[in-house]
Amino acid sequence: MAKIYKKRGSALKSKVALEAIKGTKTVAELCQEYSVASSQIFLWKKQLEDGCERLFEDAKKDNHKEEVDRLHKVIGQLAAERDFLEHVLKR
Repeated sequence: MAKIYKKRGSALKSKVALEAIKGTKTVAELCQEYSVASSQIFLWKKQLEDGCERLFEDAKKDNHKEEVDRLHKVIGQLAAERDFLEHVLKR
């Protein structure tokens, strides 16, 4: 007989993983409360911890991209001003 696995939503996974990280309940208590295997809770907890690191890394990359875009705009403006002044001074 084949096992039927329950599909868990991301909201439940994150809730259980957060509770496991907080440590207010034991993994055994969480297993009983949510009818989830302990190995699954440990996996969700690890995924949450790894995902949090990437969340903050991505925020840094986004800020960096915005700064690079701003600097490119300034460089373009300065280049246009230089070309204009160069043209005016040659007259």
